[in-house]
Amino acid sequence: MRDAPFQRRWIVLAFLLVVLALAGAVWRYGYLQALEQLARRAEADLALASDRLSTQLQAFQELAVLMSDHPALDSVENLAMRNGAAALLLEVADKTSALDVLFADASGQVLASANGLTAGDLSGEPYFRRAMQGALGSDHGIRPPLDGRAYFYAAPVFANDGQVRGALIVVADVESIERSWPSSTPAVFFTDTNREVFFTNRSELLFWRRPDTGAGLVPPAGDPPPFQAELTGSHDLWTLRWGPYLPEHALHLQRELPVIGLTGEVLVDAAPARRLAWLQAAAVAAICLAFGAMLFLATERRRALAQANTVLESRVAKRTQELSDTNTRLRREVLERKEAEAALQRAQSDLIQAGKLSALGQMSAGISHELNQPLMAIRSFAENGMQFLDRGDTEKAAENLGRISELARRMGRIIKNLRAFARQESEAAGRVDLVAVLNSAVELTETRMRREGVTVDFEAPEHPVWVRGGEVRLGQVFVNLLSNAADAMDGQDSKRILVKIQVTGPVLVAVADSGPGLAMPEKIFEPFYSTKVVGASEGMGLGLSISYGIVQSFGGEIRGENRPDGGAVFTVSLDPWREERAA
Repeated sequence: MRDAPFQRRWIVLAFLLVVLALAGAVWRYGYLQALEQLARRAEADLALASDRLSTQLQAFQELAVLMSDHPALDSVENLAMRNGAAALLLEVADKTSALDVLFADASGQVLASANGLTAGDLSGEPYFRRAMQGALGSDHGIRPPLDGRAYFYAAPVFANDGQVRGALIVVADVESIERSWPSSTPAVFFTDTNREVFFTNRSELLFWRRPDTGAGLVPPAGDPPPFQAELTGSHDLWTLRWGPYLPEHALHLQRELPVIGLTGEVLVDAAPARRLAWLQAAAVAAICLAFGAMLFLATERRRALAQANTVLESRVAKRTQELSDTNTRLRREVLERKEAEAALQRAQSDLIQAGKLSALGQMSAGISHELNQPLMAIRSFAENGMQFLDRGDTEKAAENLGRISELARRMGRIIKNLRAFARQESEAAGRVDLVAVLNSAVELTETRMRREGVTVDFEAPEHPVWVRGGEVRLGQVFVNLLSNAADAMDGQDSKRILVKIQVTGPVLVAVADSGPGLAMPEKIFEPFYSTKVVGASEGMGLGLSISYGIVQSFGGEIRGENRPDGGAVFTVSLDPWREERAA
């Protein structure tokens, strides 16, 4: 009994040591795995940066090779032809963003230059000597009078006898190349054969050198900053303090680029890998400690969980019932809303149809006259034709039959317009010829206008005007507008209606009358609002309200206002039909 607490302490200590060892192993394994993933990403970033630099330099290399065969360089030794060659080189430099493009003869003297940024004598330059050997020469560095970094490509220019008579040199601006690199990539730098950083996306590393020890970098002047390199697994890790834009713990990778004579290197922040490893180790340790604590408190925890589970189940059941009731209410409300919307749509359709039938009722007397008069004329012409046939006068009989045919076509056109106007349109909005709709509306109201002495001026365009809408419903709108205009001019000496189409921008249709104008323009589209004398019309003040709803359903707009010279004008704005929107 006396040794039990002592044994428990040893058991706890042993358990803690096991947990510590396990956490260390997990940290090591997780750190290596994270470094492996980081290395793959770093290799991809370095390969992308290396390919980008090689491609950018290759463009200047190919420019040097292509320009070496240009005919303008054949007579550059001639003093009179050098200005033309220099102008050509300047144009090439401007179009390719080259720092300078120049031609030097076999002695190294520059004969033509785009910008004159290179020394006059290039005989001592290694890239020029390489070109004089008939091969492509390249080099980099800072060459007076240039005060910046440059990369040089020299392509030999051959004479007709095959001898090298000069070199075409293209000078690439290194800073311009670096500015085109994305700034969000890891730290990338490229060292030359002298182990000096010449290309980089971190300007603070420019001209740093690889020390004799072979690891890290040292600045060109001053004391080297703190640095430490270590090998973790197969990964080269650097610990450095080189500035705020460089990682303190970095994974270092390098890649040889023999084509451009450089070595690409990348520094990727390894801190996320360390944090991930610590998190994994901490998670394992926490799980183990929690498991041990759970074993110690198993019984108490089980009872507490049972009690909590009972309370939770009761709360869940209550909440589930509440959610079920709420869901039932929402379904009921949705169903009621859908039924209300369907009823509203039916009421709107019935109201539109009632408006059309009301208009037909008002026009019935004139339409009956329009149909009765041709019928009487057809009967008269038919009787006359029979008499002419009995007399053998076929020419007169044929003339009467032609008149009967013309009257029948007229009656057919009137009946067609009435049938189209009276039917209930159920199709969605589509392409409609506005000119045809207006012509039909004018024909439907022609009898009434002629009876009441109203002149309708409508010059229809010779070509169709396609708008988005419904043919029947648009016809109802314009019949209503024409009828309202005729009602407004009742008792006027001059009765004139002007209908005009404007197709610039949105399609506009203006219906203007010479009546007394609108007393309250802001209320004309309200339901049951009317300025007509009671008993003077069968209308109920719903025509303009229905028209307003119809035009809005097509995405258009209708407005009414008074004209400066008297009368009222109603303007209907409709969307033009576009084939790409329909598709």
